[in-house]
Amino acid sequence: MDEELLPIGRFARLGRLSVKQVRHYAQLGLLVPAYVDEHTGYRYFRREQARDALSIGLLRSLDVPLAVIAQVLSGTSGALDGVHERLEAELARRRSTLAALERVMAEGLPSTPVTVVTEPARRVAVATATAADPSAIGEATSAAVARLRAVPSAAAPELIGLFPLDLGEPVTVAVALVSDQPVAGAEFDVLPGGRFARATHVGPYDQIGLTAYALLSWCAERLHPVRGPIREVYVSDPETTPPDRLITHLMIPLEKP
Repeated sequence: MDEELLPIGRFARLGRLSVKQVRHYAQLGLLVPAYVDEHTGYRYFRREQARDALSIGLLRSLDVPLAVIAQVLSGTSGALDGVHERLEAELARRRSTLAALERVMAEGLPSTPVTVVTEPARRVAVATATAADPSAIGEATSAAVARLRAVPSAAAPELIGLFPLDLGEPVTVAVALVSDQPVAGAEFDVLPGGRFARATHVGPYDQIGLTAYALLSWCAERLHPVRGPIREVYVSDPETTPPDRLITHLMIPLEKP
């Protein structure tokens, strides 16, 4: 055996890992021992492998999954791109949550006025999208909206989001475009009319949950059965309206369709 090889304990200290971690990474193929004694099963490593051990420790501290670390160590180009996107998305969600919390701290629990309105049935073209979990609903909704906004129109499109009451994993969301004509890539349907409890949300889409809370509270206090889907009627154009001035009507049906 090469005298330059290091026993696992010394190698672990050199690489700033525990012996248990080294064994685990060895089993995963991230730190392949240079030599394994066939009689004792002891693992030995080259000192040059300490850089890989330190790299694993660094990348794990940056929340990089082990599967991606393997790609990084093998020199795969762009291996960290997906991790970067995930952390960016998580950061955006945290900022959104913080903004909503600050609003509650400043204004108290939401108590948006609720009115009862009667809506007619409408012919619509419906585009659906699936979110892997509730945190990805905004992205899925944007994808459905993009498909419908691609349809040429002389007037501003009337868009209505349709969301399930119970958010599981995955979550299927839909966006309806009010239209008398079928739209390519969308399902032509009729959106039922009837009586609805309606509250108006003013502000960013990622804070709509605050107004939804007020609307659901109003229904609960009056013992109204809450049926879905919850509708979001987009009054403002987000491409020309500042986020803090966006107007959205939230509506819950008070009658069975």
